[in-house]
Amino acid sequence: MIGLMSATAAGAAARDRLAAAWPDRTRVYEGPVGEAVRSAFAECEQLVCFLATGAVVRLIAPLLRDKAGDPGVVCVDEGGRFAVSLVGGHAGGANELAREVAEVLGAEPVVTTATDAVGLPGLDTLGLPVEGDVAGVSRALLDGEPVALRAEVSWPLPPLPVIPGAGVCTVRVTDALVEPGEGEVVLRPPSLVAGVGASKGAPVEEVLELVEGCLREAGLSVASLAELATVEAKAGEPGIVGAAQRLGVPLVAYAAEELAEVEVPNPSDAPLAAVGTPSVAEAAALVRGGELLVPKRKSAGRPATATCAVARRPGRGRLAVVGLGPGARDLLTPRARAELRRASVLVGLDQYVDQIRDLLRPGTRILESGLGAEEERARTAVAEARKGHAVALIGSGDAGVYAMASPALAEASEDIDVVGVPGVTAALAAAALLGAPLGHDHVSISLSDLHTPWEVIERRVRAAAESDLVVTFYNPRSRGRDWQLPKALAILAEHREPATPVGVVRNASRPDESARLTTLAGLDPATVDMMTVVTVGNTATRRVAGRMVTPRGYRWQEEAR
Repeated sequence: MIGLMSATAAGAAARDRLAAAWPDRTRVYEGPVGEAVRSAFAECEQLVCFLATGAVVRLIAPLLRDKAGDPGVVCVDEGGRFAVSLVGGHAGGANELAREVAEVLGAEPVVTTATDAVGLPGLDTLGLPVEGDVAGVSRALLDGEPVALRAEVSWPLPPLPVIPGAGVCTVRVTDALVEPGEGEVVLRPPSLVAGVGASKGAPVEEVLELVEGCLREAGLSVASLAELATVEAKAGEPGIVGAAQRLGVPLVAYAAEELAEVEVPNPSDAPLAAVGTPSVAEAAALVRGGELLVPKRKSAGRPATATCAVARRPGRGRLAVVGLGPGARDLLTPRARAELRRASVLVGLDQYVDQIRDLLRPGTRILESGLGAEEERARTAVAEARKGHAVALIGSGDAGVYAMASPALAEASEDIDVVGVPGVTAALAAAALLGAPLGHDHVSISLSDLHTPWEVIERRVRAAAESDLVVTFYNPRSRGRDWQLPKALAILAEHREPATPVGVVRNASRPDESARLTTLAGLDPATVDMMTVVTVGNTATRRVAGRMVTPRGYRWQEEAR
């Protein structure tokens, strides 16, 4: 939760704008500002103070404990001109919060953290647990000194200005239980899986002690534990559930039939009779592949009530398929921004790359190409992920809608991790400009016959017309393909009145956007191009106060006609 507080009417106005934009993320603290700051500091993960910087410094100074535990604090001047990351830039997320606040309020973010100021990735912002001399290694990076990368476990990382081999300082990627040396930072990849079995009523403490003991005695760090895994029949066992919660990792359950197919070194008749698989702990640890580091061990109870085995999963490449939205920067989601920052390789259409180039970390490798190379880009992105990289494949709108997700996922197999990042589609951006044309059942149809035979497209248009669906046409008309839109409109006209509202939106959300309302009979296809989305209403769609509206039901109030 983000605590908000202010001392004046001007500050309260900006505060309330932020609260209205983030109703589920924020809590407004009223009353004397000193008491408000103290309460929010104790209760919230982050604070935004609409006060003078000096006043905030004096108020929070007695409350500060350490950078790992203090909330992130952002200070906004009462004129709403600047959002200053004051405390907890990395650990408390204040740097990113300052940027988000500035975007909402139209302010300038002020970030003074050294690495952020020069565009270097903060070692504590890479999404992995970090230990060691973060300040010293960061200083070496800032000074341009050689920093060595020692990757004992292969893991997809964002771009880092480090080199394999010797250096003054070292970034070490390992799941081993080691103490960082002088001038060394240790990154902990989530590479370990603990397979767990338990008898009914096994105590949480016994399960927890067993898991931690297995890791410790094998010289493995609990910070690299990615999950506990078990059989479905034990997924609700309180001891296992509680241990996962105490360790702060997810509990993943597999069907007994799936575990029974995993070859393990220590099968047993007891679990076979109890839950239908000759192994729970070892099979659950190995079911997604990897190397068994700790064979099955029993807990120390008398009798033992839990078993555990630990495996290291191989480092897998990561492919994030990212939707950039329709073009406007404020319609790019925070999740999409985070994936762009995480990627060491970016693959995309050149004009889309230009839209977000400034959001990438320095050192990100960019593989761009022109129109018509969708399948090539998909193959390239998957190939880079298979090499172990963190890859972002970008597309406009939502990457799963007439974009890159489908060709990429057709290429991808189970040897890489795939993450989908949704985006605002062109149809939704256009609908917001037109009014509410998609208020009832609707369909999107691409009129491009480059990938789909026209006979199939026509059949779908006719089905939409007969079903009285609102229709949004993507790719409606190009210089070499000018007859499909008139044909589609003619099909709709067989089932709808000439006065049916039609919305025409070009470059939705971009600086040169345009939107207009016309009718089914009045639309001139020659005014439409590939940058245009055409939305045709159904028999209930009306023009209300200059807006295109389709009701959620088919009963209109008489006065709305």
